[in-house]
Amino acid sequence: MTLPANDAFSLGLAHDQPRRSSSRSRTPSLPRRSSSPKISFSSHTPPSSTSSSVVFSPQPANGMPAKRGHKRKASARDGSQQLKQHGEPTIEELVEEVDARIARERKLPPSSSPDKHKTVKKQIDWEIPRKVLHSSIGFFTIYLYTSKGNPQTVVIALSSALAVLVPIDILRLKYPLCERAFEKCVGIFMRDSEKKSSNGVIWYILGANTALIAFPLDIAVVSILILSWADTAASTFGRLWGSLTPPLPARLLGLPLAPRKSLAGFIAASLTGAAAAAGFWTCLGPINDNLTWSWNAGVSSTFSGGSVEGGKVFNGLTGLAVVTVWAGLVSGVAEALDLGSVDDNLSLPIIAGGCIWGLFKVLGWLGDILL
Repeated sequence: MTLPANDAFSLGLAHDQPRRSSSRSRTPSLPRRSSSPKISFSSHTPPSSTSSSVVFSPQPANGMPAKRGHKRKASARDGSQQLKQHGEPTIEELVEEVDARIARERKLPPSSSPDKHKTVKKQIDWEIPRKVLHSSIGFFTIYLYTSKGNPQTVVIALSSALAVLVPIDILRLKYPLCERAFEKCVGIFMRDSEKKSSNGVIWYILGANTALIAFPLDIAVVSILILSWADTAASTFGRLWGSLTPPLPARLLGLPLAPRKSLAGFIAASLTGAAAAAGFWTCLGPINDNLTWSWNAGVSSTFSGGSVEGGKVFNGLTGLAVVTVWAGLVSGVAEALDLGSVDDNLSLPIIAGGCIWGLFKVLGWLGDILL
């Protein structure tokens, strides 16, 4: 007899159910294991400051015996708290004590860092080759004056040199190959600021030429001496002692002064300019004739309205003192002026020569009045 499909299906389910249930009943019920074993920290023994405290728990977890010991390191914060509870210094306190001891040994306040008080002395670039060249022009000028050289010849020679240097400078600024070749030859005489701008020698020649053309010979020579020596003295002593003296004010009698200039450089330029003027008109000036000022005649008659007696009012020591003090002040102020992009090699001889020329005009006028 065949059974229906439904009955066969139902009989099969009934036959299988006891077997499944019996399989479940044979398996003993096991307790659930914790995902992580519990670790108990013992508080009976004080922890050591040199090692982390780790305790192995011999107790079973949830009724299951522990096969392996599980260790866990205590955090720095927990360790510090435990050290505080037992009256021992914490790690932070030990670090602070060491820092304070180092600070006392170095005689520094505990809150300061030794690196902040470490001063590095700045290396001074003395520009020795440049200064030697700069100062040598003054000695060469004295040689030409004492040998009674023709000023017109000197002007022509300087103009010829200028005609050669200007095109070279243009090529240097335009083509990198020419720039590298130029710096390889005369780079030791150049400042870093001149490597991307016009060369200072060009302005030096222009300033000297302008003084020789515009002023009488003795005034022109003194102006070139001020350019050659006063400028060098200001740069040298400004770098040497400038940090020990205050900087110059932004303005002096309405004249703009360079903020980078120092009082040490100003004094050096003033003293050098005064010495150059006094030395020239007392020792070197009388070699040639037609002087603007002389020891015996005083101010030339061309500055005193044609009166010889009026010029003698400021002769001798009185006139020399006035000329020396004025030349010194003019040298210091002209060297410290801030004229923007105008090079001081051009402005210094022109300003110095113009101010000295103006002084002789004033002295000649005063001589005529006081006579």
